Amino acid sequence: MIIEDLLLSYGADYKDYDTNDIIFAEGDKPSYYFQILKGKIKINNYNDQGKEFIQGIVSTGGSPVVSVLFTERSYPVNAIAFEDCRLLRLPKQHFFDLLKEKPDLYEKILSCISENMYYKYIMMQTMSFQNPENKLKTLMNYLKGHYENKSQYSYQIPFTRQQLASLTGLSVETVIRVTKSMEKNEVLKIKNRKIFY
Repeated sequence: MIIEDLLLSYGADYKDYDTNDIIFAEGDKPSYYFQILKGKIKINNYNDQGKEFIQGIVSTGGSPVVSVLFTERSYPVNAIAFEDCRLLRLPKQHFFDLLKEKPDLYEKILSCISENMYYKYIMMQTMSFQNPENKLKTLMNYLKGHYENKSQYSYQIPFTRQQLASLTGLSVETVIRVTKSMEKNEVLKIKNRKIFY
C-alpha cells in the first residue's frame, strides 16, 4: 500500500513472525503502523467459551486494523500470523509525521479502511441469515469479488472448513455438511478437499 522505501525512510523496521505468532493482542495500545510484505494475518477474537471468531484475513500489501491508530482506544481484536509473515512496522508518531508530509497517502489509507468496513458490513449481514448456505455464499462471493476470473469454479477458496466456520460463526460440521450439499447442487466443486467456487 505505502512504498516500502518510504516507510523505511521514516524509521520503519522489518519484523518476521512465524505462523501463530501474536502481532498484537486485544487490549494492547496501538504503537505501530503495520504493513504486510509477505504472508497473511488473521484478525480474531474469542468468545467466553474460547471459540475463535475470525474477523478477517489481511494479505500481502494490507495493513491490519489501521483505523485504530486514529483513535485513543486499545485494539478490540488480536492479530495473529496466519502463516509465516514479514511485516514493516512504523512507530505510530512517525506514521502521522509521514501522513502530514505526504497527505496524498490519506487516499490509500482511506481506501484500506473503507475496504475493511465493507467486509465488516457484508459479514454482519451474514449474521442475520438463518440459512448457513447463505452465510457461506456471501463470504465466497466477497472473496471471489477480488479475483479477476468470475467464471464458475474458477476461484479456489483459500480456507479450510475450520477457518470457514470461524469466519461465519458456523460449526465445522455444518460447514462440511453445507459444502457437500452445495457441491451436489453444483454451486461449488470440491477437488482434492479444496473448494472451488
